[in-house]
Amino acid sequence: QVQVAESGGGSVQAGGSLRLSCAASGSIFRLNVVAWHRQAPGKSRELVAHIVSGGSTNYVDSVKGRFTISRDNAKNTVYLQMNSLKPEDTAVYYCYVAGYWGKGTLVTVSS
Repeated sequence: QVQVAESGGGSVQAGGSLRLSCAASGSIFRLNVVAWHRQAPGKSRELVAHIVSGGSTNYVDSVKGRFTISRDNAKNTVYLQMNSLKPEDTAVYYCYVAGYWGKGTLVTVSS
């Protein structure tokens, strides 16, 4: 069974940075799109960014220029570098790949 696990969440002040990691068992990253989603309190889950196997990326408008998604296939890990964080970025961040979700990691940004 594939296991997907996020890490790197925490509390930071506005303007700060965090780097999230998503690790998965096996080699499912290599041939699949990997996506980061987030769910803020009282809101539905939204797609934040995704990266395809060839390396192309896409971002929701609200994080463009601040977040960067990248992948290391050798380590079966995808990263989400988050800079210039805002209070509205506060959410549980989830990794999704090949039909599997992680349990999420909480990011809290204070003003």
